[in-house]
Amino acid sequence: MKNVMRIVVPVVLFGFLMTSCATTVKVRPARGVVVTKVHRPKVVVHKNVHYYRSDGVWYVKKNRAYKRVTVPTGVRVTTLPRGYKTVKVRGVKYYRCKGVYYKRSGRKYIVVQV
Repeated sequence: MKNVMRIVVPVVLFGFLMTSCATTVKVRPARGVVVTKVHRPKVVVHKNVHYYRSDGVWYVKKNRAYKRVTVPTGVRVTTLPRGYKTVKVRGVKYYRCKGVYYKRSGRKYIVVQV
């Protein structure tokens, strides 16, 4: 019985440690990469171009795929993406999410260059 316990206890302990160390990693595509699906995109029209925003990442739809792009300055959005951070640059309050800076203007937010 002691020999069985010498084998079972380490195996159970190892299994517990391996499952408790699991982490979730979200990877966003690099600029210019084309993906076939975008999770719940919000559509924003700016200068007659339809931009799709999903989790703070911006895309343009080409045929049946989405190409990741840099969002142009001046785009107005009604809500900030999840996970944004409030930052101050030279005393001005901005909202930053995944490299894109937003500035509040009335009830909307404008994409700005900082």
